Amino acid sequence: MRQVATARRAHIGECGWFWVWAVVGGCAAMGFVSVIGVFFLPVAALGVLAGLRFGRAVVSTAALGAISGAGAPFLLVAYIQRKGPGTVCWRNGTASGCDSYLDPRPWLAIGVVLVLAGVAAFVHARRSRR
Repeated sequence: MRQVATARRAHIGECGWFWVWAVVGGCAAMGFVSVIGVFFLPVAALGVLAGLRFGRAVVSTAALGAISGAGAPFLLVAYIQRKGPGTVCWRNGTASGCDSYLDPRPWLAIGVVLVLAGVAAFVHARRSRR
């Protein structure tokens, strides 16, 4: 029974660090591609420091988490551009205008591939280590 509890705690800890690294990867990706990324880079740096200091850094966990996190900005762009592609005009009681949107499908595809590839590779790496 004690081994089961220990194994469960180790699993939860490793998965937790995977998601910490996913946040680091997402913040780093936003930091490199966005004007407001300057605000994301300190969060990424703190995550790296926490991961190196407190986490038992398994290289695969860190790298695969960062890959999954790097998909988050693509998913964000796909969400913002969800009305596209093309021009969408709107009108309400006091204003009207038109907005131009990109095609969200390539952004969605890249984001989903990055997130799922990182998660699938992490699961595969965990199973192969057992």
